[in-house]
Amino acid sequence: MAELAVSEVGVVRVVAKGPTNRQVAERLSLSPHTVSSHLRRAFTKLDITSRVELTQLVAVRDSGK
Repeated sequence: MAELAVSEVGVVRVVAKGPTNRQVAERLSLSPHTVSSHLRRAFTKLDITSRVELTQLVAVRDSGK
């Protein structure tokens, strides 16, 4: 995920595991607004529109396919 900023990658990796934005924020010591902001930018950069697509994309990239 080289096109994403380091902070966006961190949020994306946690979100892909399924927690809510509030849970991600607590885990990463961020505000829910910051998590939402990182996700919006990541969705735009990755040309996706849902958390399901994000989870699938992370799974494919992590598998090396």
